[in-house]
Amino acid sequence: MKVLEFYGLKEEDHLWLTFKGAFGSQAALESELEPFLQALEEHADGWMPDVAEGKRQRKYARAAIWKALKEGHDGDSTALGLYRTEWPALDMSLWLWLPPRHPELDIIIKVKPLSFFTEAERCHHFVEMVRAWASRYPVSHAAAHSADDAELAGSPRFGRDMQTSIRDGFDKIYEVCWLNVFGPKLVETVGRERMLSTPAWRVEELPNGCVLLVTWPTAADFASDEARLAQARAHVHLRPDLDFDTVLRTLLERSATLAPVEPRFHPDMAPLLSRVVDRTASHARQRRIAEFNAWQPPEPEEWLPADAALPSDVNDPERAREHYDTLAEHLVALLHTDVPSVFEATPESLTDADFYFWREEFPTSRLREAIDAHAVPAIGAYLGEVLVRNLGGKWIPRQKLEEAQVLVGHRVWLPFVRARHYMRSRQSLLDYSLTQLYRVAERHRG
Repeated sequence: MKVLEFYGLKEEDHLWLTFKGAFGSQAALESELEPFLQALEEHADGWMPDVAEGKRQRKYARAAIWKALKEGHDGDSTALGLYRTEWPALDMSLWLWLPPRHPELDIIIKVKPLSFFTEAERCHHFVEMVRAWASRYPVSHAAAHSADDAELAGSPRFGRDMQTSIRDGFDKIYEVCWLNVFGPKLVETVGRERMLSTPAWRVEELPNGCVLLVTWPTAADFASDEARLAQARAHVHLRPDLDFDTVLRTLLERSATLAPVEPRFHPDMAPLLSRVVDRTASHARQRRIAEFNAWQPPEPEEWLPADAALPSDVNDPERAREHYDTLAEHLVALLHTDVPSVFEATPESLTDADFYFWREEFPTSRLREAIDAHAVPAIGAYLGEVLVRNLGGKWIPRQKLEEAQVLVGHRVWLPFVRARHYMRSRQSLLDYSLTQLYRVAERHRG
């Protein structure tokens, strides 16, 4: 069975649920988990897991659940993962804390994409599942919401340091999500009467004293003006100390941050920037697109007019060219596993190399001495070879690598100088990309 790689897919917003509930320690574990599994199987509308994983993967079945939990048993805890083999993607985990610790089940659900929860009926099933769990396994706080929006809200720390966040948990209403379950302690802190009078799409007191609150019928519509207004009204009702206009403005600013932006990248850089954007965290991607839309790569400065070219000062030009070819092969040896196109020495291979170096944060993740001594010469030689092979360029060898030139049309290019500028920082990989220099050289070759 091949499960969908939740994190291998292009990162995008997803529905996220966190739920920690208590359960009894007297009955057998199987009977304690029966309500959990029954509600999951009844209400996981279209996203039901079909794989259960302990030490190995098995097709979802009750027997597979018990085997996985037995395999995962380690002292006072056990855990399993639940996944899907077909769209939508699912990353679900169940952790159980067992005696002598206070028995607790810790559920995290991530379903991608969030747009899967556009239909009101599917969202209703999700709410009913959580309601069933919260009625059976009392919680202090549980929530389901857009993962991207939760990230922008600062969840789960909400501006606190890690130790304070772990110590205090969700001790007051820091945020109102699409779906919320407030435990008895939180309810009493707010006031049960006030909690139950919250203006929201659904507010229900559960038999164990918890309160279920859903702000809006559908999860995927959380960023609409109407849903934000409902979210703000609920939050300020539960926290009268907050200013309504400020809360609403903050929510609308988050919606604007997540609103789709049409890419309008510089044409030379579009293939590279599109890949950089795809690697950006989804909650920050639209802002990144807007930044790249406004950004223009600097015009390459590593060139001279052909009539100002430095003449070759080597005794054996052919041997010098062989040396450049050897240096370029060093880059092929370095990148061939991660960047197979490097064998081809094409413009596309330059873009692939640009993206590799950016993804790996190469200028800061490797020793500076090694970069200057080995990477820069190899990159410069490879760039020069691509100019020679694809634009009809001609090496003009020099004793100093940085003075070596490639003649293309009415300009000579200094690939080793470009490589030095390129390897200064991660931003330099974009400002001085190999792709950009090649495209400019291509336009000027006539």
